Amino acid sequence: MKFRSIYLSVALALALASCGTAKITAEPIAIKTPIVAKKAALTESQEKRWSHLDIVKDSIPGMSVDRAYELLKGKKGTKVIVGVVDSGVDIAHPDLKPVVWVNTKEIAGNGIDDDKNGFIDDVNGWNFLGNAEHENLELVRVLKKGDDGSETYKRAKAEYDKEIKEAQAGKQQMDFIMKADQKIRAELKKENYTVEDLKGLKSADQLVNAVKPQLIQILSTMDKAEFDKEIKEGKDHYDNQIEYNLNLKFDGRKIVGDNPNDINDKKYGNNNVTGPVADGAKHGTHVAGIIAQTRNNNLGGDGVASNNVEIMAVRAVPDGDEYDKDIALGIRYAVDNGAKVINGSFGKYFSTHSDWVYDAIKYAADKDVLIVCAAGNEGMDLNEGGGIKERYPNDNRLSQKEIADNFLTVGAISYNYGPGLLADFSNYGKTDVDVFAPGVRIYATTPENTYEFLQGTSMASPNVAGVAALIRAYYPKLTASQVKHIIMDSGIPVSIDVNLGGDPDDKRSFSELSRTGKIVNAYNAIILADKMSRK
Repeated sequence: MKFRSIYLSVALALALASCGTAKITAEPIAIKTPIVAKKAALTESQEKRWSHLDIVKDSIPGMSVDRAYELLKGKKGTKVIVGVVDSGVDIAHPDLKPVVWVNTKEIAGNGIDDDKNGFIDDVNGWNFLGNAEHENLELVRVLKKGDDGSETYKRAKAEYDKEIKEAQAGKQQMDFIMKADQKIRAELKKENYTVEDLKGLKSADQLVNAVKPQLIQILSTMDKAEFDKEIKEGKDHYDNQIEYNLNLKFDGRKIVGDNPNDINDKKYGNNNVTGPVADGAKHGTHVAGIIAQTRNNNLGGDGVASNNVEIMAVRAVPDGDEYDKDIALGIRYAVDNGAKVINGSFGKYFSTHSDWVYDAIKYAADKDVLIVCAAGNEGMDLNEGGGIKERYPNDNRLSQKEIADNFLTVGAISYNYGPGLLADFSNYGKTDVDVFAPGVRIYATTPENTYEFLQGTSMASPNVAGVAALIRAYYPKLTASQVKHIIMDSGIPVSIDVNLGGDPDDKRSFSELSRTGKIVNAYNAIILADKMSRK
């Protein structure tokens, strides 16, 4: 019997070896000759999926995802659970429904914690914010505690004074433009006026004449519908800042019902992973789509790893700054319930309980889970002067030493290979950013069966999380640390000078903007993963 068992095991291994495990012999993509710097003119179809295209074949600095799938033809991957710690996910979106994680150990709607994991009816994930939507920034929460004479309080006060002034000025400008827009529409007797309409408008109104040159300039680069959308979003942003994010009298946590300063107070939240308002889940739904929206279905964009992932929704990021407690418990929830990759498209510059998050990162490392995180959108050097800016989460406790080898920080690039390659908004840093990935105008799912172009390092991070999930799906024996280094080592190095913060007079070599000086490349990553898996 023993010999027969051994024989069957060997036969099975040989059968598996002959079915989908053939060695990949393709050569990695490399920039062997200088690519002519140019501002890309994308077609409509390219724009919706440029991050999947190829720098050599298409002259677009995407991640070569399409070419990666060519390598994987005939190979069978396993399902990988990706935890999306974010603002919530619209799990009813048709392009995400097929990939939503289902906790099969839980019986939906029976009000019982069937799997004894501490969360009742957590069928698709958990909502650590309950019915809360808006929140203060962390610096406001610091100020609310009172002046304790600390450097943290002083820094928070200085930042608050700066931000409230900017928010008030921004709101005033938005209100000014919207008022002028209303008058112009009334005078022209039309809603969607054009540049030609404005040029022909002879108005006696001082406000209209003051704004008209600015509007002519704006409408020469976008249509009126897009302009209206941008202005509304700008007004909503500044209104939210003043009413919620920077409002010292606002308490967004009361509705949750827990003590956010007690990590052991864990019985809070609910199983509504979308959240109380569908639009509040736009950010998380978009992030989930970048990773997992269905490929090649002629709807929206394409997910990096859609055929091989399940999205576990963890709602922990409000409109405002996230609480360290929610992030720490959210990471632990994802780890404990089977996630092998976690995406964190959030961040802040003050943290009152950062140790809880550091402990959660180390916990994830111990459980072989990779965390991919956005570098931030302030267009600044996180390592200016050789130091480290206080941006959270990070994996280094604001020192030069990493606490764990399972954490990737991602900056954003645009589709313009040349001086404009670094996204205007993206943070960078020689030691505190690991790699870069597409993050400008990324097309993906948004709530209630819609799609939008959004941008930020928030979009670059899930692009990389998708590559990580693809690797873990086809090479499940590779560890989180190995996957991290495969992504870093297999990227395409770039040494051209690029604009910092969109300033053409402030340039630096792209090679100096991160640990690797590289753009993530899925094709190269699969080749290296295949090679490492055979060692």
